[in-house]
Amino acid sequence: MAKNGSAKNVVEVRGLKTQFDDFVVHENLDLDLREGEILGIVGGSGTGKSVLLRAIIGLKRPAAGSIRVFGDDFYAASVADRRRIEQRWGVLFQGGALFSSLTVAQNVMAPINEHLKLPHALAVDIAALKISMAGLPVDAGLKYPSELSGGMAKRAGLARALALDPEILFLDEPTAGLDPIGAHRFDELIVNLKKSLGLTVFMVTHDLDTLYAACDRIAVIAEKRVIACGTIDEVLQTGHPWIEEYFGGPRGRAAYLGHEAEGQEEGRRAD
Repeated sequence: MAKNGSAKNVVEVRGLKTQFDDFVVHENLDLDLREGEILGIVGGSGTGKSVLLRAIIGLKRPAAGSIRVFGDDFYAASVADRRRIEQRWGVLFQGGALFSSLTVAQNVMAPINEHLKLPHALAVDIAALKISMAGLPVDAGLKYPSELSGGMAKRAGLARALALDPEILFLDEPTAGLDPIGAHRFDELIVNLKKSLGLTVFMVTHDLDTLYAACDRIAVIAEKRVIACGTIDEVLQTGHPWIEEYFGGPRGRAAYLGHEAEGQEEGRRAD
């Protein structure tokens, strides 16, 4: 993936502290999300990857620090301004987090009806478009979440995240629970959507294949902060023990070799 060093920051996290009662999850954490990139957030279990995502989108108020989104201090903003900012992002939670009593189409229409107040027929058409963009068949809109496979539920959640034409897409473990083929196809979908829609993507993941296949940069959380951020090659140069173990283990080596093989195959097809 190419670097995006000249792009402006759409999210800036400075001096972040999050905690639950006396347990401190993050301390003095800094992070930038650049416009037009896919940023992968990695770290060991319990390092607060999803907590960081929830803090950025307003679901976990920080104990200290600031979060600026599109240049505005999110937690200092008025209710109306925060609502305006929220309309500029979409979120795919783990498992899709769909409303079980609504069909896929109704799930996708939920944010449309809440924020845009469009005529029903237009909302239906928009929902159908988003369902198609997420790689689902047309009839998937009539199904309930209980009738979906794990992969289809992820794509339905993605369709809902795309409902308001967001500028930023937040993804929380989007390939967790998917088989390797399904995960690979989901990675391809995210990369294609980023390119075609000009999206910026903040992705919490533990999937090494996803890091190599989809991410422009990665940020590593350890010791309650971001200890490294950059391309995979740049992060590997830090020499941090966790990073070396994570990327240098059997799965990390397999992901690297698979990425190299795929790149060589693409090169042969281009020739």
